[in-house]
Amino acid sequence: MSDGWEAPPAWYCVRSRIKHEHIAAGQLKQLPDVEVFCPRVRFQRATRRGKVWFTEALFPNYLFARFALRNLRLIQAAQGVAGVVHFGDYFATVAEEIITDLRVALDDSDLKEFPNAVAPGDEVVIADGSFMGITAVVQRLLPAKDRVRVLLEFLGRTVETELPATSLVKTGINPRL
Repeated sequence: MSDGWEAPPAWYCVRSRIKHEHIAAGQLKQLPDVEVFCPRVRFQRATRRGKVWFTEALFPNYLFARFALRNLRLIQAAQGVAGVVHFGDYFATVAEEIITDLRVALDDSDLKEFPNAVAPGDEVVIADGSFMGITAVVQRLLPAKDRVRVLLEFLGRTVETELPATSLVKTGINPRL
């Protein structure tokens, strides 16, 4: 175990407390000789208040930190950190190529936004107006008017109607893809 403590800085997977990834990342960034990468995603979801943007960690309860293992106690003592992923006495490193690939996939930032673009055949939830909460299927895009023609089930009948594109939230969006 002593040889690992003298090793040069490497990337490690840090486990955070539930929903505290951003707090742990902020605390770790303040430590000297520690580099932090906490990939997050931003997406829209229909709520009772209408369409709302959410920002969540790409890997819930996990982030990455590059540090020398001799600084392990400082890392583990940081607010929001639950521990560093390890197997017995072995602290698993994350290859530099994996971090690089993740950064490339996220366009060199730690925040990836998932646009809510819809296409014909997509299932959507109406996020505001008198049809709020109803599920519909996109029939046709009407880009000139920034509207969408949808097919929905209403009062026991199938009805086709036009709605503003901004009123629709695509269902089945999985921001962790």
